[in-house]
Amino acid sequence: MLSTMARACEITGKTTQIGGRYSNRTRATQYNPTGKVRRKANLQRRRLYVPELGKTVIVDVSMKGLKTIKKNGVFAALKKAKVI
Repeated sequence: MLSTMARACEITGKTTQIGGRYSNRTRATQYNPTGKVRRKANLQRRRLYVPELGKTVIVDVSMKGLKTIKKNGVFAALKKAKVI
């Protein structure tokens, strides 16, 4: 479903993470010149056909979410995530 929420996977709930960069200079010295970096989830916008409903839904889903859909089926995964 199209939503106006932050970029997050609609199946797994994955969202951005904040982490630190670590340079080779930091390993040589105790000075850390690097800052924080925002790591984004691998989100894809996919059109998925749900045979139980007989229609196509558009979801923002991560690759891990696509693997979950492949394993459990489209309807079960969307129902568990409360998308439909």
